[in-house]
Amino acid sequence: MSITDIRWFWWLCPILAFVVVPALDHLIGRDKRNPPEGAYVELDRDRFYRWATYLYLPNQYLSLVLACWLWSGGGWLRMALGDKVGLMVTVGVIGGVGINAAHELGHKHERFEQRLSKIALAQTCYGHFFVEHNRGHHSRVATPADPASARLGENLYCFIPRSLLGGLRSALRSEARRLARAGLSQRTFGNHVLNAWLLSALLFTVVALWFGPIVLPWLLGQAVIGFCLLEIVNYIEHYGLRRQRLPSGRYEKVAPRHSWNSNTVVANVFLFHLQRHSDHHANPRRRYQTLRSFDDAPELPGGYGTMLVLALVPPLWRRVMDPLVLDHYGGEIGLAAVDSSRERRGVARYGQRNG
Repeated sequence: MSITDIRWFWWLCPILAFVVVPALDHLIGRDKRNPPEGAYVELDRDRFYRWATYLYLPNQYLSLVLACWLWSGGGWLRMALGDKVGLMVTVGVIGGVGINAAHELGHKHERFEQRLSKIALAQTCYGHFFVEHNRGHHSRVATPADPASARLGENLYCFIPRSLLGGLRSALRSEARRLARAGLSQRTFGNHVLNAWLLSALLFTVVALWFGPIVLPWLLGQAVIGFCLLEIVNYIEHYGLRRQRLPSGRYEKVAPRHSWNSNTVVANVFLFHLQRHSDHHANPRRRYQTLRSFDDAPELPGGYGTMLVLALVPPLWRRVMDPLVLDHYGGEIGLAAVDSSRERRGVARYGQRNG
């Protein structure tokens, strides 16, 4: 039996991400232990963890080149349409995890790591994330002004375009303000949004010239899958959570209670501890290996692989998550992220039915 006879082989990555890893998370369970307090400095300086993120990039791009070779009909393999679709989804998942590596690298001060972050984002054409996530999302998280913070009762399929377009507009405005303060035009290679997009354009052009334009539809498809995975994760991470407005008119400081946390072991290993999202937002400069679990952080009922599958089925997602949001706020729906009276009434009825 050859690889071409094993149809599921091309779907290997989504099978691992959304079947095998959730199953292992369920079997192994959670680990809420934190590193010893005195070990943080040494752990932060350990180069092993940095190289784990650096080395993701060559693996990411080797898989992309291999996929393009296969899509173009290279070598002895002849792929059916379903196989090519499976390979597209697999490469899209790899690119989506690449956004996660870019997320870790983009938070750091070192210029080298910031450049690597943009390179990791080039595959999914999501370079504006480098600007919006750091300057926009982290300052506005869990407020109505943040497009990447999902409201209680909001459907995933409404959230994705809202977050995608809102994040893009925010990144462009933020970079325009930065350049204006420096007395520079937006049409400069110093524009972080522009030069990140140029990296994507260069990558797609080189690959199309190398393997032929036949690969372009597959490249675009995997990019859409990659950035949609990112937006689904955004949906999961802050669903229904709201920072409260202070008498001064400003919002309270970001705390662990404003992000959903998950301590499942296997998914955290594969995602550079992204699931310990509560500490990440409270302390965004912390490297992933030093992120902690907090007792007051709301806990997801499963790892990201499990929750992503739930989010794809809105009635099931709401049946699981809406009561947890209401419980987090002690039944006070006015404290949650509900923006309309219609949604508020609907969520209240939903909580009564399923509470």
